Amino acid sequence: MSRNLLIIPAYNEGASIQGVIYAVRPFIDGDIVVIDDGSEDETADLARAAGAAVIRHPCNLGIGAAVQTGFLYGLNRGYDYVVRQDGDGQHDPKQIPRLLEVLQQGDADIVVGSRFLAREGYQSTWVRRVGIVVLGIVSRLVGTHVTDPTSGYWAVNRRALTVLARSHPDDYPETEALVLASRAGCRVREVPVIMYARIAGQSSIGSIYSGFYMLKVVLALLIGRLRPR
Repeated sequence: MSRNLLIIPAYNEGASIQGVIYAVRPFIDGDIVVIDDGSEDETADLARAAGAAVIRHPCNLGIGAAVQTGFLYGLNRGYDYVVRQDGDGQHDPKQIPRLLEVLQQGDADIVVGSRFLAREGYQSTWVRRVGIVVLGIVSRLVGTHVTDPTSGYWAVNRRALTVLARSHPDDYPETEALVLASRAGCRVREVPVIMYARIAGQSSIGSIYSGFYMLKVVLALLIGRLRPR
């Protein structure tokens, strides 16, 4: 029987974290760990009270570091499959079994939940949608085509876990991580998922920073393409 882990990176998600943990519990046959990335609110205490294990960064290190901490936790503790879901309530937990099912069929090492395959639910702001299209084109040019390259709703097997736990982009990591893993030989597949607007709080990628974010990731992808495999 496989050992499954759900990781939830969180920063100041006190208003939503307990609701997210209660919502995912029926859909994950395994453990839940929240990586509190130096929150200034009660995210860690609330997550423990809801029954999750908690790893707490001493200060805010960014979403990439939080996800990598979760992957390291899963790798070092011998989990077979790790699902990543955000702590803001945007991801529909009913689709966790589907992500794991595709992995367990053995034809993918990473399964990405895409909101743009079925085009149901929250489709993000137009600014971010433009950025997502651009990143999708660039990721295809460097060898990894996905329709929702900024999705934070993933499942990975042990092969991908080994790659991403040891080498992971620092911030705004999803697109870079997909390309990195693909270049390391990991097979990527998308499945349609439904996403919702945030329960509370603000995204770390606001409208002002969307342009900077897109430029940074595009440059990182192109530079990464020049590195030896």
